[in-house]
Amino acid sequence: MTINIYEMTRKELVSLKSDIEKILAKLHIKEKKDALAAAKKAAAEYGFSLDELTAKRSTGGASGTGSSAEPKFANPEDSSQTWTGKGRQPLWYKSAIASGKSEEDLAI
Repeated sequence: MTINIYEMTRKELVSLKSDIEKILAKLHIKEKKDALAAAKKAAAEYGFSLDELTAKRSTGGASGTGSSAEPKFANPEDSSQTWTGKGRQPLWYKSAIASGKSEEDLAI
């Protein structure tokens, strides 16, 4: 099916744009999940878990131990994005709250 966008009304174009943005967002999530699965598979082939390879290491300091707080909130669309609840709110947190989610919805 061929669509001639030059013959479409403004309303039809806006609707098409909205549909395209929704599809692109879904594809982005799917591709991200596929990439994560591929990364986990590749790590497993070498005998590691992806968490082992991507774990943040302590950079030293006076005590030599990390002092970061445990995360309390996670992005429901990307669980690798977390927030401790301290300091500046991340954009994904602000966006989720603005869209009607509660703190409990985002809690780990």
